[in-house]
Amino acid sequence: MRSTVYFTRDCTPEAVVRLYQALGKELTGNVAVKVHTGEEGNQNFLTPAFWKPTVDLVGGTVVECNTAYGGARNETSKHERLLKDHGWDALPFELLDAEGPDDVLPVRGGLQIHENYVGKAMKKYDAMLVLAHFKGHPMGGYGGALKQISIGTASTAGKCWIHSAGKTLDQSEVWGMTAPQNAFLEAMADAALSIVDFFKDNMAFVNVMKNMSVDCDCCAVAEDPCLADIGVAASLDPVAVDRACLDIVTASDDPGKAHFLERVESRNGAHTIEAAEAIGVGSASHDLIEL
Repeated sequence: MRSTVYFTRDCTPEAVVRLYQALGKELTGNVAVKVHTGEEGNQNFLTPAFWKPTVDLVGGTVVECNTAYGGARNETSKHERLLKDHGWDALPFELLDAEGPDDVLPVRGGLQIHENYVGKAMKKYDAMLVLAHFKGHPMGGYGGALKQISIGTASTAGKCWIHSAGKTLDQSEVWGMTAPQNAFLEAMADAALSIVDFFKDNMAFVNVMKNMSVDCDCCAVAEDPCLADIGVAASLDPVAVDRACLDIVTASDDPGKAHFLERVESRNGAHTIEAAEAIGVGSASHDLIEL
């Protein structure tokens, strides 16, 4: 089946609102809004002010999780200080894994993992709006909707589980036990499936192609953007919206795309999309409707 992806070349907070509204999807109940809040020192993450109109529109709570690497976000107390420094206290906010123990979500038919570890606060929410900053990533090749609902919603232990493809939950061990690249990418797809199953049809996905560095917002020292801002894409299908964004970058005449796509291809980043489609997260086949 083909999915629909809406796209605009406008790259503003108002465009995010307009693209979300184009989906015609009213998220019901208590809405979690997943964003990337930015590592300390990162210059490329999208700010609370950029996302605020959309968060306000859905009456949502911005959610994030602790990391599994050294930095300012791998412990709740440090993470909460950085959130305030970055201005996220201007919006309703919750760290999903601020308190343990984790909840465990099943992964039906997983390629690499068969359970996904998420913060126990996840169960408070009935819907999720995924507001992803589409950019490169040092390990995954690129970051978009699928990364946001896999690594992005996993607890610290869950991130270790995905990075190691099910070998460890311990952040003191994980970086010596990282999985082969395709296994890691498939574990991300598996984790994404568990989140889609958890929220069922009460999800929507927006990717913003702005400040597109080859590095993620999780990098304290990140390269500056190598591409001019392209626009905003939205879908009810995370596989389709990520595939559409990669296709849009590939079709661009921006000379910086070569550097960006080298990062994606050198990490086999599109394999996350392929794996997610194979296990039923969504469809890479899509119709792109420009607004």
